[in-house]
Amino acid sequence: MFIQVIEGQCSDPEELRRCMDRWDRDLKPGATGYLGSTMGFCDDGTFVCLARFESDEAARRNSDRPEQGAWWAETEKCFQGPVRFLDCEDVSEFLAGGSDEARFVQIMEGHSSDVNRMRELLAQAGPQLHELRPEIIGGLMARHGDEYVEVVYFTSEEQAREHEKLEIPDDLRSLFEEETRLAGEVTYRDLHEPMLMSGAR
Repeated sequence: MFIQVIEGQCSDPEELRRCMDRWDRDLKPGATGYLGSTMGFCDDGTFVCLARFESDEAARRNSDRPEQGAWWAETEKCFQGPVRFLDCEDVSEFLAGGSDEARFVQIMEGHSSDVNRMRELLAQAGPQLHELRPEIIGGLMARHGDEYVEVVYFTSEEQAREHEKLEIPDDLRSLFEEETRLAGEVTYRDLHEPMLMSGAR
């Protein structure tokens, strides 16, 4: 799996929504290898989109389409300032992975000296995490060099906030503490109303 992360400060949310609807309707059918997107608006006005493709080649083929270029030229006008792109070829899933059933999505971004170890810790914690936090459907860990993007899909924000107060068992706490150390300084992006787009039909 390949993920392209796109994020920027949005100046026209309604027009951006219309642009995304237009891509879904008109451009997605020709996007070979497209798997789906998770996107939404954060509290500070940042728009984040994680577009998933079967491979980096599939993502490049989509970017090279003339209609894609024309669409982006219009869509880019919805942003204030530069738009950041992060291409991640190293992607893994935990628990059930991403889900179009999620009603709340939390994105964590940062730099780590050992992203692979963070991935191992998520895999180790999986079974116990599912028992302790049943509202967590699953998630993704995407990497570009020492930069990572971790995405967690929840059944609802209400359940997520309620369950994050639970007492964590000692063995699971040790895994979380190690991951926290490796995660370093984290930027949290909460999608309270995530827009989840399925792959090309």
